Amino acid sequence: MKEVNVWDVEIFWQLRLEALRLNPEAFGASYEDSLRESMADVVKRIKNDADNYILGAFTEDGKLIAITGFRREPSTKQRHKGMIWGVYIKPEYRGKGIAKELLTEVIARGRELRGLQQLKLSVVSTNYAAFELYKKLGFEAYGLEKNALVHKGQGYDEHLMAYYY
Repeated sequence: MKEVNVWDVEIFWQLRLEALRLNPEAFGASYEDSLRESMADVVKRIKNDADNYILGAFTEDGKLIAITGFRREPSTKQRHKGMIWGVYIKPEYRGKGIAKELLTEVIARGRELRGLQQLKLSVVSTNYAAFELYKKLGFEAYGLEKNALVHKGQGYDEHLMAYYY
């Protein structure tokens, strides 16, 4: 587990595009829109500071197989909240505890951030495995957003979840 840095931008972006292409119902961003983003814009997203980072899981030979992002709300009234986004594990590596490791790391780092009181995320209601993992890690569902995402005319509900420190 390590932070994705600007040197990893190409492999990060390829994995992110794979996630959007294979699981379009699970992400707010679309594959088609993301294809139009420049590499310079992608590089700008990779901050790697305590309030904004992307974690990756790599194989021994350096292949990026999983990602998740974290960003803390910047406004004074909302700095007590952070958001987990873009959790994706390559299909052939799912069920091996990698998502749990990534999320456990984000939770641990959040514990070290002064004033952070909660982590938020959303998960499409059809992704039962992710929903159950988040619950096991201590996230609580606090709402359901109907038709949070619409892809090709199909609405997808999302569970809104939070982890409280």
